[in-house]
Amino acid sequence: MVDTSLPLLDLHHHLDGSVRLETILDLGLKHNLPLPAKTLEELRPYVQVSDPQAGVMDFIEKFKWMVGVLVDYDTCRRIAFENVEDAASQGIDYIELRYSPWFMAEAHALNPQGVVEAVTDGIRAGEREFGVRVNQIGILSRHYGSEIAHQELSALLSCKNEITALDLAGDEGNYRGEWFVDHFAKAREAGWHITVHAGEIMGPQSIWQAIRELKAERIGHAVHAVEDAALMTYLAEHHIGVECCLTSNVQTSTVRDYLSHPLRTFLESGVLATLNTDDPGISAIDLNYEYEVAAPAAGLTVDQIKQAQKNALEIAFLSQDEKQGLIAKKQRS
Repeated sequence: MVDTSLPLLDLHHHLDGSVRLETILDLGLKHNLPLPAKTLEELRPYVQVSDPQAGVMDFIEKFKWMVGVLVDYDTCRRIAFENVEDAASQGIDYIELRYSPWFMAEAHALNPQGVVEAVTDGIRAGEREFGVRVNQIGILSRHYGSEIAHQELSALLSCKNEITALDLAGDEGNYRGEWFVDHFAKAREAGWHITVHAGEIMGPQSIWQAIRELKAERIGHAVHAVEDAALMTYLAEHHIGVECCLTSNVQTSTVRDYLSHPLRTFLESGVLATLNTDDPGISAIDLNYEYEVAAPAAGLTVDQIKQAQKNALEIAFLSQDEKQGLIAKKQRS
C-alpha cells in the first residue's frame, strides 16, 4: 500500500503511452482518423492490453493508436496536460514524463522540435493548474538507428533547459546500446542525467553496457540483472536505481507472472528498485494499482513496498533541496 506520509513518485512513465482512451476517440472522430472502432468499449481492446502479449515489441504495437491521433502540436500539448492532470488525480507528488519526440512526430510528419515545445507547454500548464512537480526525460528510440537518433537528440537539445535526462528505449534486441555512445556523451555534456532501458529483452551484458558506456545512473526494467551476481552487487554498491514496472513486465511476457518478477530480489539485495507504471494507458492501470495490487502479488511485504517508495525519492532526478521540498510539502498536506 502507498505510505501517505511519504511523497508518491512515478519515475518510469511514457507520456506517449498514456493517452486517455476518451482522448483517442475524441481526436479520432474530430479529425476523421481511421480508428478501428467508434465507441470507447469497442476501441478498448485495440488500445489496451488485458492478456500477456508475445513480447515487448507486440506490446509496443499498441502505441500506434496513441501516436496516431497526434495530428498537430495542440494535440501534443493536450496529452501532456492530461498526463499531469491524471498524475494529480492519483495523488502523485512528482512524476518524470518521458517520450520520444520523433516517435510522436512520425505519424503526421510533425517537426520533432515542435513536439518538444508543445509537450513542454502542456506540462508547464499542468504544473500550474494541478500543483504536481514534473520533469521531462527525452527518449531516443533505438529502432530508428543512429542517424535519426542524432536528429531526435537535436530536437531535445533545442529545449535543453526543459529536459532533465536522456533515455534509450525501443527494440533492445536488434538495436544495441553501443550504437548510441556518442549521443549519450552529448547528453551528459548538456548536463542531463542518464537512464536506459536495458535488461528487459536482453541479458545482463546490455545493462553492463548501459552503465559502462552510456554512463546510466538508472536502469529501466533490468529484469535480467538477477542472472549476474556481480551486476547485482554493482547496482547496489553504486546506488544505480532500477525502475521496475510490474504489470508491464507481465503483459510483455518479460516475466511469467507477478511472483516471478525480480523486484523482491532487488529489494532484498539492497538495490534501489522502485515501482512505476511504464505505459498506463496501454496497461489500463495506474500507480496505485502497482502499489496495492501488483506489488503484493509480486510477494512484497508492506515494509518492502514502503522501501520501494522511499527508493523512488532517493533516485529521482531532483536536487537534495527539491527532495526535501517534496517531503515538507507532504508533511503540510
